[in-house]
Amino acid sequence: MLTAQDSLWMAHALQLAERGLYTTSPNPRVGCVLVKDGVLLGEGWHERAGQPHAEVHALRAAAAKARGATAYVTLEPCSHHGRTPPCADALIAARVERVVVAMQDPNPLVAGQGIARLNDAGMEVEFGLMEAAARELNIGFVSRMTRGMPWLRSKIAMSLDGRTALGNGASQWITGAAARRDGHHWRARSCAVLTGIGTVLADDAQLTVREVETTRQPLRVVLDSTLRMPLSARILQGGNVLLYTATQDAQKIAALEQAGAQVAVLADAQGRVDLAACLRDLAARGINEVLVEAGHTLNGALLQAGLIDELIVYLAPQLLGDMARGMAQLGELTRLEQRVELDWQDVRSVGKDLRLLARVHKKPNL
Repeated sequence: MLTAQDSLWMAHALQLAERGLYTTSPNPRVGCVLVKDGVLLGEGWHERAGQPHAEVHALRAAAAKARGATAYVTLEPCSHHGRTPPCADALIAARVERVVVAMQDPNPLVAGQGIARLNDAGMEVEFGLMEAAARELNIGFVSRMTRGMPWLRSKIAMSLDGRTALGNGASQWITGAAARRDGHHWRARSCAVLTGIGTVLADDAQLTVREVETTRQPLRVVLDSTLRMPLSARILQGGNVLLYTATQDAQKIAALEQAGAQVAVLADAQGRVDLAACLRDLAARGINEVLVEAGHTLNGALLQAGLIDELIVYLAPQLLGDMARGMAQLGELTRLEQRVELDWQDVRSVGKDLRLLARVHKKPNL
């Protein structure tokens, strides 16, 4: 039976897992602690793909003391050989007596098999403790494994009257420095940052993480139906750029690839980039979380297609007027049933601005 002490140790394991927030992709963020008679024997977290999993770090720290201990793991121990051996086997070999698991692994290669292996070895296994917190920590990994799509967040900076840029396109800066630094945290935890060619042409943005410490940069993804990307664009510097286009122009594609970009042709029936196909392709590339940093046109298209899962809105205490640009180009709605409904997740102050987190409650049918 689960106890209050179990919850405290699992909370510690979740804190450990969070240390891999910027580094573990495409793998999930996982933490593990080994405890016996109320004493912490070992702990660990998964730091990056290809390196030992959380359970291995904890077992190494505990050594022979792991025998008879309880392991608290934020995700079901793996049961298959990937780049590292199965963690379920490592726990069995160490003679751990009890395993408390926050959530089942949604990866079809595991999906209950790790728990079954532990049960077959005669170990006491309990799962579901603090499952919601564990799921939130790996929401992109869960999305990729269960939907074949990454978790898509859109980051938007806007005024109190819902405007993201002046009519002439000027938008730097609507929000303050603290909000911009906070935005880099969301970039750093994302596997990819997605924008449209219009934003690249207007701002010549790099879309790199600069305001927080990180050991890896997200993939920079640009939707560019007709390949208007200038070869001198700053976003092409340093590589790690993927362009999705709808054109088969071999000469333009070759020039961009020579400049260091990858180019993928994914066109829809209207000759534009197929948005859903792009996200499925990103998932196939191991992308768990995508951060959209784009203008009202792309945000509107993604919302209309029902592809945005979450909005991160930085709300500045200012008014830009009704001639300024809105946050999403949705066209005219004629029935309230067509509206995009949201569920509030969090509201907090970030410097002089507010940060609003909301999830799309019902996919629109416009």
